[in-house]
Amino acid sequence: MSDQFKSLSALKDLGTAIVQSIDNEEFPTLELPGRGTGNLVYDEESKQFVLGNARVIRDSSNLRHIKSFTQLVWVASYAKQLLQAGRTSSLRDLYYSSEAFGVEFTDQAESDRTVTDLECLTGIAREAFGVFPEERSSIYGQVTMRYTVPGYEGRDVDLTLSPDGLPIGPALVTADPVESKAELILAVESGGIFSRLIETRAWERFNAVLIHLGGQPPRATRQLMRRLHDDLNLPVYVFTDGDPWGMHIARVISTGSANAAHIQGLTTPDAEWIGVTADDISKYSLPSEPLNNADLKRLDELSKDVRYSDSIWQDHIRDFRQLQRKAEQQAFSRHGMDYVVDKYLPEKIH
Repeated sequence: MSDQFKSLSALKDLGTAIVQSIDNEEFPTLELPGRGTGNLVYDEESKQFVLGNARVIRDSSNLRHIKSFTQLVWVASYAKQLLQAGRTSSLRDLYYSSEAFGVEFTDQAESDRTVTDLECLTGIAREAFGVFPEERSSIYGQVTMRYTVPGYEGRDVDLTLSPDGLPIGPALVTADPVESKAELILAVESGGIFSRLIETRAWERFNAVLIHLGGQPPRATRQLMRRLHDDLNLPVYVFTDGDPWGMHIARVISTGSANAAHIQGLTTPDAEWIGVTADDISKYSLPSEPLNNADLKRLDELSKDVRYSDSIWQDHIRDFRQLQRKAEQQAFSRHGMDYVVDKYLPEKIH
């Protein structure tokens, strides 16, 4: 069964269920899994955190639910139009398109949440409905991919084609790796470090596929990372800023996010966080700043998050609390322009 047929079938089943309720003179209701962190459970088989048994009801007979119910039905209709027309849409486009139909979203965050509701309801990722985020991250390395998207089937692309890296979009995510000299994946948070690794030809030295995460990576990036890890048997190393937010970027890559716990294939359970840790800040005498109130609050949140129950991650949280400092990836430049490439990363990777 093709992805398009599967997606259209899911939307048809949703519409049929709603119409049948109306024909039976009943108010349609929709049942979705709860997406709060309290409903996250670890699944041993998939080795990721998934949504548990808690449920949320959208009841069209409840005046408080009418708006969200209507928004969800419209998003499903919009997704069907995209599939039937063979088109794609950004989340931003979807938000603005709603105005033409008189569907009111308070802001894009609300429409984004409604798209996630549709995913939870159907069990199908938004990308399969043709809906993608605006943001892009990049990839660079000695891998050749073969496109499978209509109009480009069979075309090969070398991931070292551009010195800026190639943007990770729908076409690249669905492409097949056909040739590789890489031995590992090195995912980095900042564009500056990504560029430095290309300029210094560190990708050759480490035989690495480089991925620029751009902060918390888009789902397409996490999906491609998992694909390369599985298909090419490449270990994944994640290098982020030394703060609670950078630490969480790495943890989401390995265990998943609460907002996407209903989607399979986005996590790389074996991915290793190689820093910047609190210990690194001290060991390498990195320029640093005090943790602010938001950072400290985030540490408190992470300490209670089920994804951080492992003693190793609790130790990282404790170390940041004790040090009370944070540092960026670029802080290694105090020791020399290429110190991070010549000294830090080799020690961490090998």
